[in-house]
Amino acid sequence: MTTSSQPSAQPTVLIIDDEVGPRDALKVVLGPFCTIHCAENARIALELLRTKSIDLITLDQKLPDRPGLELLQEIKLEYPHIEVVIITGYGSLKSAMEGIRHGAAGYLLKPFNTHELTTLIQQTIEKKRRLDFLRRYLRNSPELWGSPEQGTQAWKILQTEYFSLSPNNEPAAAIPSQDDMTLLPLLSDILEATDRQLLNHSSRVSFYATLMAARLNLSLTDQKALALGAFLHDIGKTNLPHYRFSDDQVLPSREPVLCREHPVNGARMIAPLELPAEVGQIIAAHHERWDGQGYPRGLHGTETPLLARIVGMAQLFDHLTADTPGRSPLSVEQAIQQITNPSLMQFDPQLLELFIDVVKESTASIPTLSAAPAA
Repeated sequence: MTTSSQPSAQPTVLIIDDEVGPRDALKVVLGPFCTIHCAENARIALELLRTKSIDLITLDQKLPDRPGLELLQEIKLEYPHIEVVIITGYGSLKSAMEGIRHGAAGYLLKPFNTHELTTLIQQTIEKKRRLDFLRRYLRNSPELWGSPEQGTQAWKILQTEYFSLSPNNEPAAAIPSQDDMTLLPLLSDILEATDRQLLNHSSRVSFYATLMAARLNLSLTDQKALALGAFLHDIGKTNLPHYRFSDDQVLPSREPVLCREHPVNGARMIAPLELPAEVGQIIAAHHERWDGQGYPRGLHGTETPLLARIVGMAQLFDHLTADTPGRSPLSVEQAIQQITNPSLMQFDPQLLELFIDVVKESTASIPTLSAAPAA
C-alpha cells in the first residue's frame, strides 16, 4: 500500500479517538480540506490502515484497548511514511517528548484551539508532500550519485521542485556559500525522507561533534564545517531503496552493517553543492580507523582528517546508545567500555579520551536529543 499523495490530492486523515465529542469536532474542522476516516480504538485503527491509504493520523494518547504511544510506535514501524499528530487531554511535557521521539510530527492538548489545530495539520500535510516528493526523487534519480555534470543537473531539478512545495522557504542559490545555509531545510528533509531515525541520529552526532569542537578550540570555519559534516555524514545512505536505521546494527567489529559504499556515495552526492571541502572529507572518511583497518581507503592514523576522526567516534557512540524502536541500546557506560576496548585501536587515543570526557559531561542532555524538530 502506498501512502504518497500528489500535491493536488486531498489528504486523507484518520482520527483515532474513543470520545465522540472530540472526533466530531475534528471532523468539522478538518472535513472541508481532508477526507476523514474515524476509529474509536487501536484495533479498528489498524484494520483501517490495512485497507485505506492514509496520509495523516490524529491520535489520542489514551485509548480503551492500548496506550496511544504504544500504538504510535507500531504505526511508525509498519507505516513510517504516515504522519501522526497527537491530540490528547492527558498530556505532559514528558509524554510530548516521548511522542516526538517515537515519530509524531506534532502534539496538541485538548481542548484544542481551532486555529492552532488547522495550522499544525496543514503544516504537517505540506511537510508530508515534501517528504513524499523526495522519496520519489531519491528512488528515481540515480544521477544524484552519478558524474559531476549529472549531479549538478539533478540537484537543480530537485531544488526547483522541492522549494515549489515549500511556500515558506525561499529558493536556495544554486551553490550555497559557507555562511549561506539556505539548503539546510532540504538536506534535513532528505535525511528524514529516508528515515526519521536517521535524521535524529545525524542531529545527535552533530551535537557531539559540536561539543568536541568547543573543547578543541577549533576555528569558527572548522566548527561550522564539523557541525555540517557530522550532520551529513550518512547522507550516502539515502540512495538505499529500503534503508531503515533500526536495521543498521553494529557488528562486533564496531562497524555498522549496511552499505560500506555510503561514504563514497555521500561525498559524490554533495560535491555539486560546493560546500566547504572539509564537509566532503568528513563524509568520505568517517569510517576510517586509527589502525588503518577502516574504509573506504584504509587510511592510517593522522592520514584521516581530524574532523572525520571526531565524527567517526561520535557516530559509533550514537549507534551503540540510540534508543529507537526495534533496537536495544547500550547504556552510556557500556558504550564507553566498548569503544575504549584497548584491543581495537579504532580511534585516535587522545581524541577518544577527550570524547569520553565530553560524553560523560553531557549525559543529562542526551535524552532530549533523540528527537529532531518536526517542522
